[in-house]
Amino acid sequence: MREVRLIFSKTDRCKYISHLDINRCMARALSRADIPLWFTEGFNPHPYMSFSLPLSLGVESLCESVDIRLVGDISNDEIKERMNNMLPTGIRIREVLNDFRVASEIAFSDYVYKFEFADNEAALDKIKAVLDSPEILAEKKAKKGKRRVLVETNIKPFIDKYSLSIRGEEIVLNIRLAAGIEKNLNPALLFDTIIRLIETDFEWRSISRIKLLDKGYNEFK
Repeated sequence: MREVRLIFSKTDRCKYISHLDINRCMARALSRADIPLWFTEGFNPHPYMSFSLPLSLGVESLCESVDIRLVGDISNDEIKERMNNMLPTGIRIREVLNDFRVASEIAFSDYVYKFEFADNEAALDKIKAVLDSPEILAEKKAKKGKRRVLVETNIKPFIDKYSLSIRGEEIVLNIRLAAGIEKNLNPALLFDTIIRLIETDFEWRSISRIKLLDKGYNEFK
């Protein structure tokens, strides 16, 4: 038995597939591709799959990963080819790795946000003011007894660094967010917070996760 990691991208319409459905999608593709998987033992055997870091709904990614265990002889190139023939458009296997690190080493994620406003220059100044402020208060849902309430949380400590610019008709925000076990910021929550605080309606947006990193800012794979 050997364990491999599949690095895959999730783009276009597939960004709206939930983490649970991605799990099901991968399981079906592995079965249809006739990948010789190792199954768990017990009353309800199922193929071993372990995802490194769940992705927020509506966010694209170039660096998702799932670990699987194999019991037969098959090359990494063949795994990649068979899987890409079975997966839906928008999910592509980019690499198959033999040597890889444990998910607990993930500490940061690099994201690219793209916005479009009626007045991009005015919006850029407002976004910069929010990101440069000493405190950024996000509204998170929490439970208080049996009721759900909104709780304000300072998310400024979860932002490591950023750059902001106008490119063509878009505002582009490159930002590094905490993404580890100890600290983790949902990129969609950051987007919602920015829009709420700048009090400006957006016309279009996209969010993409492009890289995972460890505490030393080395790329995680």
